[in-house]
Amino acid sequence: MADHHEHEHHHHHHEEDHAYMHAHGIAHSHGHVHENQKAVVNRLARAIGHLEKVKRMVEEGYDCSEVLIQLAAVRSALENTGKVILKDHMRHCMVDAVEAGDDSAIDDLCQAIDKFMK
Repeated sequence: MADHHEHEHHHHHHEEDHAYMHAHGIAHSHGHVHENQKAVVNRLARAIGHLEKVKRMVEEGYDCSEVLIQLAAVRSALENTGKVILKDHMRHCMVDAVEAGDDSAIDDLCQAIDKFMK
């Protein structure tokens, strides 16, 4: 029981800490690690590199259609990365939230989907 009491004692910081940990990809009190975190970081790094290349193409006066094709490829890579994040979130965060009876997590997910799929 002492353990439980200590958790309550620190509760007022929990919301902020939780948001910080989510934002920084730190494994935290959901009780799981984001298993695809490394893959997501790698995908983002590749997309950033690709976008830098597209920027250079524009600077070097490449044909507009070639630039647009490459830009579409970057956008597609970002959308696929978003899907990986969303699936990972549904497999883990959502399952934990449902087990804990946390309805706000479902609302948060719905908002995230709305923002991601404009």
